[in-house]
Amino acid sequence: MPDAAPPPPPLRQPAFLRFWLARSLSAGAFQITAVVVGWQVFSLTDSTLELGLIGLMQFIPMIVLTIPAGHVADVYDRRGIVRVCQAVEAAAAALLAFGSAGGWLGAHGIFAAVALIGAARTFESPTTSALLPGVVPAASLPSAFALSASALQTATIIGPAIGGALYIAGPAFAYAAVAALWAGASLLVGGIRLDHAPPKREPPTLRSLLSGFTYIRDHSVVLGAISLDLFAVLLGGATALLPVYAQDILHTTPVGLGVLRAAPAVGALLTSFVLARRPLRSRAGAKMFLAVGLFGLATVGFGLSTSFPLSLLALAVMGAADVLSMVVRSSLVQLQTPDNMRGRVSAVNSMFVGTSNQLGEFESGLTATLFGTVPAVVIGGVGTVLVAILWSRLFPSLREVDDLAKAGAPG
Repeated sequence: MPDAAPPPPPLRQPAFLRFWLARSLSAGAFQITAVVVGWQVFSLTDSTLELGLIGLMQFIPMIVLTIPAGHVADVYDRRGIVRVCQAVEAAAAALLAFGSAGGWLGAHGIFAAVALIGAARTFESPTTSALLPGVVPAASLPSAFALSASALQTATIIGPAIGGALYIAGPAFAYAAVAALWAGASLLVGGIRLDHAPPKREPPTLRSLLSGFTYIRDHSVVLGAISLDLFAVLLGGATALLPVYAQDILHTTPVGLGVLRAAPAVGALLTSFVLARRPLRSRAGAKMFLAVGLFGLATVGFGLSTSFPLSLLALAVMGAADVLSMVVRSSLVQLQTPDNMRGRVSAVNSMFVGTSNQLGEFESGLTATLFGTVPAVVIGGVGTVLVAILWSRLFPSLREVDDLAKAGAPG
């Protein structure tokens, strides 16, 4: 019997095209909102403490709601969850627009809206990750993850610039545009057609809520992939120190700092396009570990560089290596997890990634205070290389993964 014809590229599959457009709009809306909210809060309060509270208002809902979000993603129609989350985000942006236009919106009202958006994103993120494997065939998943990553990286690059441009017309106009983007994303998700029925509802229990942790613990490939991401991000937080590098080491302007911040996303975006066209077909696990090691070496190179062009190159390589390892890790986590567990496993993964990002910035700041900026970045890069070597020994089954498209869930 002849082999089945390979599926068309993901962007030629209507369901994935809707998914990708919705993800692009939602990610862009979030990046624009981050710029507008930060600028408006600082304009209203002239307080760096109030500015810092914006991040806290997003972090608290993530910690409180991540575990229930995973359960919800596994017992309700994931398309409906994502639609509702994006509609809530659109409503929050619309309230910010009305409050800004009416002149009655203060910092506390902005914080409340940010917390609401943070809560919605806590449900949206793991549900979106769990939804993707149901949108495309398994053979298309590595390319689909790469394209999904390209949407996020594109939003990271152009979203802040669009946010700044929109703010010129006033925060009310910027928030109204953001509300339209989230509303458009919600409508797109509503049109996604799936080949399988939504999961059956089941009552929440403590065991079901925590079953994501149990599944990860009992499956070495998933545990290795998630924990590798956790420790690599924790140690490789050099980007948190970019303002110090820009001012004191590279002696560049605020515009130069913006270019430095964009460099990892540019490297990641280019690599995600390459991976979408040429997905990894062999030795995926080994290549993932090599990518993590390359990320660490590029971090060391950035830490030691006093040349602006060389620093840009190192940051771009860091972004490229990061997205390569991320595509492998994400594909493995989703393909190695049964559909009825993907929401809970994705929620745990999202919590670890979010926490490691926050703690990674803290670790960079702490080690920079104790040892100096350059030693802190070099130590983090060396630590990342050591983690890649150690994890390749601790999780041989992860290192030996070959073709991602055939890495199905265990029976």
